[in-house]
Amino acid sequence: MRSLPGTPIDRLLTALLLVGPVLYLVADALYATRGWDDPAAGVVHVLGAAGYAFVLLRLVTWSDGMPAAVLLVVGVLGVAGNVAYGFNTIHVSLGDTDLVDATGAAAGLIKPLGLCFPLTLLVAAFALRRGQPGWVVAVLAVAGVAWPVAHIANVGWLAVLVNAVLAATFGAMAVAAGRRTRATDHPLTQPA
Repeated sequence: MRSLPGTPIDRLLTALLLVGPVLYLVADALYATRGWDDPAAGVVHVLGAAGYAFVLLRLVTWSDGMPAAVLLVVGVLGVAGNVAYGFNTIHVSLGDTDLVDATGAAAGLIKPLGLCFPLTLLVAAFALRRGQPGWVVAVLAVAGVAWPVAHIANVGWLAVLVNAVLAATFGAMAVAAGRRTRATDHPLTQPA
């Protein structure tokens, strides 16, 4: 699935590469400094996780074939799990049961979906291996491994580091894409 270079959707998805990673970096900085049950961190977490839906769409449009299809499916599940973890933080901050640590349907749903988020980073590394520089692929792969280590073990400094590197990487990808793409670069977007 490709978006036409220079179209409003193409430019928007490229610009939105930064929203999810930057918001998530803020969320993890709040978690690291205020604790893993901070309500403000939970709110920013939900917004950042939702922002990653746009990152997913951008990465899918830069991929093709079966890897793009797998990325789309795993990524949608990962975004859902990531949002659920953010709402769980808000839930816990209100003094309610931690759904992730509870038994039954909540934990049985949130944990597997949540693990789909770092899996999305690994699948993205594979899906983008031919279209992005090797360092981008390596960063996504390493982040896919480091993400669950940081977030399952609640290692604040590592979570902040992983998200700072992801924000910088997606920012560099957006800048590079912006340089390559202009509205006049594609015949369907040229003025008549």
